[in-house]
Amino acid sequence: MSTRTATKIVAASLFYLAAIAGANPVFADGLKPVLEPLRSGDMRKLVVHSAPKDLRATAFTDEGGAEHDLTDDLGKVLLVNFWATWCAPCREEMPELNALQHEMGGEDFKVIAIATGRNSLAGIKKFYGEEEIDALPIFLDGRSTLARATGVLGLPVTIILDQDGREVARLQGGAKWDSESAKSILKTVIDQGAAS
Repeated sequence: MSTRTATKIVAASLFYLAAIAGANPVFADGLKPVLEPLRSGDMRKLVVHSAPKDLRATAFTDEGGAEHDLTDDLGKVLLVNFWATWCAPCREEMPELNALQHEMGGEDFKVIAIATGRNSLAGIKKFYGEEEIDALPIFLDGRSTLARATGVLGLPVTIILDQDGREVARLQGGAKWDSESAKSILKTVIDQGAAS
């Protein structure tokens, strides 16, 4: 093959890849064009970013004190919820997050609920027992280090991370996370990541 032919093949390949990137909303403008039409009900409050945002890997702990960070589950779409026992909207949505983990949790998706700020472990366990929260491990961010690093200013805040651990969307306030709109959004994020 001549150098000229090879150059033409490379140029044609680059043109083809650029055309695919322009036609595919995941490459052209993040997930925003794909997710925006799926937002209804409480999900209208979901802010979908034009491009995924990198997050700082900051440690949080489980109830035994072992450290974790959000890169522990790379390869999965994560729904990370910052909550507190003293926060009424937080308490209201926890059973729905538990139901969502039961329904969708697995090798492609996981709900991570992180109690941030001052929350007693005994209080969290009591609340989990009263509400029958059985699919969400207890995670703690006692000094709000992770919350501050991710820009959480009030509670609850829920962020959606793609398979690469980047934030693609955020919702401030309580929401129906087991709604059809929420599940459609999450399934789309999962599917888009699998397709790319």
